[in-house]
Amino acid sequence: MSTSAELLRTAAERFPGEVVTQAQVRHLDLPDRGGRFALITLDNGFDHKKPTTFGPRSLANIDAAIDQVEAEARDGSIVGAGITGKPFVFAVGADLKGVSELRTHDEALAIGRGGHAVFKRLSALPVPTFAYYNGAALGGGVEIGLHCTYRTVSRSVAGFALPEVFLGLVPGWGGCTLLPQLIGAERAVSVIVGNALNQNRQLGGDQVHELGIADALFDAADFLEQSLVWTSAVLRGELAVARPEPDRGAAWDEAVAAGRELADAKVHGAAPAAYRALDIIAQVRDGDVAAGFDAEDRALADLIQGDELRSGIYAFNLVQGRAKRPVGAPDKALARPVTKVGVVGAGLMASQLALLFARRLEVPVVLTDIDQERVDKGVGWVHEQIDLLLLKGRIKQDQANRLKASVTGSLDKATAFADADFVIEAVFEEMGLKQQVFAELEAVVPPHAVLATNTSSLSVTEMAAKLEHPERVVGFHFFNPVAVLPLLEIVRAERTDDATLATAFAVSRKLKKTSVLVKDAPAFVVNRILTRFMGEVLRAIDEGTEVEVADRALAPLGLPMSPIELLELVGPAVAHHVAGTLERAYPDRFTVSANLARVVEAGKKTFYLHDSGSPRLDPEVLALFETGGNPLTAEQVRDRALDAIAQEIGIMLEEGVVAEAQDIDLCLITGAGWPFHLGGITPYLDRAGVSERVLGRRLLERGVASVPA
Repeated sequence: MSTSAELLRTAAERFPGEVVTQAQVRHLDLPDRGGRFALITLDNGFDHKKPTTFGPRSLANIDAAIDQVEAEARDGSIVGAGITGKPFVFAVGADLKGVSELRTHDEALAIGRGGHAVFKRLSALPVPTFAYYNGAALGGGVEIGLHCTYRTVSRSVAGFALPEVFLGLVPGWGGCTLLPQLIGAERAVSVIVGNALNQNRQLGGDQVHELGIADALFDAADFLEQSLVWTSAVLRGELAVARPEPDRGAAWDEAVAAGRELADAKVHGAAPAAYRALDIIAQVRDGDVAAGFDAEDRALADLIQGDELRSGIYAFNLVQGRAKRPVGAPDKALARPVTKVGVVGAGLMASQLALLFARRLEVPVVLTDIDQERVDKGVGWVHEQIDLLLLKGRIKQDQANRLKASVTGSLDKATAFADADFVIEAVFEEMGLKQQVFAELEAVVPPHAVLATNTSSLSVTEMAAKLEHPERVVGFHFFNPVAVLPLLEIVRAERTDDATLATAFAVSRKLKKTSVLVKDAPAFVVNRILTRFMGEVLRAIDEGTEVEVADRALAPLGLPMSPIELLELVGPAVAHHVAGTLERAYPDRFTVSANLARVVEAGKKTFYLHDSGSPRLDPEVLALFETGGNPLTAEQVRDRALDAIAQEIGIMLEEGVVAEAQDIDLCLITGAGWPFHLGGITPYLDRAGVSERVLGRRLLERGVASVPA
């Protein structure tokens, strides 16, 4: 038995539920008398909705296919071999469900070595090999192609990436070693680390070709046919593929150093994957592929046994699974059709909502406000954004025309909303004003219309209390910027009925948002947690801790921004308002910072000045502060903030604000951009011992987002 077969047989015992990919070999004659050719097609037997993955049995099937091809190559019956995927999918890498089951370092090491043992056989064949990236290619799907002699890519490919660092791994089946040999260190660092740490940015077919990963680019309609024509020309010597030799001097070291700076800026040393990947890229500058593969094996095994990866896989499963099946959502059949949307307000948030509804629902959207100037400004902003989409090539001219025609404004709610099926208010966060708006709406909208509020902290139940039909009011809380952050907190008030709730979820699906059902509790989920932890940071400043010390305290978590940066993004006035709402609801745990109140009263919108290359504290803001004489260390601030978060999450779960801790993590990942390596937050609180210290228990069972016991 071959070494690869032995490794894979051992690993397969840990992957009982693997969706097995077949590697089917067929033969064809290349065009223009190019010779007999063996083509391996990767296919798991399902359509594109279940992409092809690689577990141990799948790798064993590829290994067996290579056995056949190798024998044919040695006896001279084929001139080359290629590998491609099923329609719309090439392959999306390792089976992450199986990775979660691995318990020991040796089991993890077997997975790395098994993949290498199979893939590197492609480069060792006595005939040239070709990868035809016909569809989505991620992780190991990209890497198997890197082991081939040549590569082509379809122009239609939209999902091409090495996402391992994003999840807490390294590209460990050749990616860290082979990609920099192919395209140079700078480009490889960008693909492996830069894209992964920028919200798992993915490449299109054109970019794959421009970077030099693929040698040729063809249209989707006849991609395989054109790839085979190209292959024949290469094998017949009519077409030479030229690749520049990578710069193995100072440029290589500079690329790795730049990657480390980026990793420091993004994760602040909190997650090891990016640094391990960069270590391997640095190591293979001299082109020692064997040493690179060994380093990849060790890195994979170490990281698979780390809780950051388990948190990353947990987060990935939340976003890919739980997000698509919201817990507690009513029967879809109860949802009513929405053929027209109304938006009350024409400010920036309302305008963003109008654009989103128009693009995703493709229905008329009408904005109203208190005067024509505001209405015109809101509609004008939407039209400007449509023009920008057209300029960027995101939409066609006819679509731009339709979108502009669909978004209008009016001062007359009765006329504007008489035939609206869904009306959302986005006016100032003041209860009396919102109650007045809903009273006006109830008088003019059809009986079936859903009335939604985009409130970030106020009680939806109280908002609807004076209405004749409070059952059709629902919370529909978006996050800013609306086009970027996926989360939509859908709030069920005390009297919201199932039909209204089902319609809200149906609209959210069409908007392509991640919906989480939340109880009508002050500030719901994301704002409640962020306000609690930010409150601890501000309290530390009020007590005498230097602003810079308090602001850096959470850096070891690798959050997307510091507390003060978040405060500036939200806006001091908004943060102050939400803090006031929560202090009134929970005075024992939430406080309003006196210093923040002074900043808001002075009309200041930022704490830092950004006019000198690096942020510096605004002396005018500092002059407003009145602080005590009890400064804390960064570690003390961090401990207080984490303890507060754990306590608040425990209370929220007891109150039933969401169904489970997983929903809190999903909210923080998709609504606040909290990183995958934290798993949101509860896996981190568990592994750091904070949950047990504060609550006396873990928030998640061991093995859910950690190495199984």
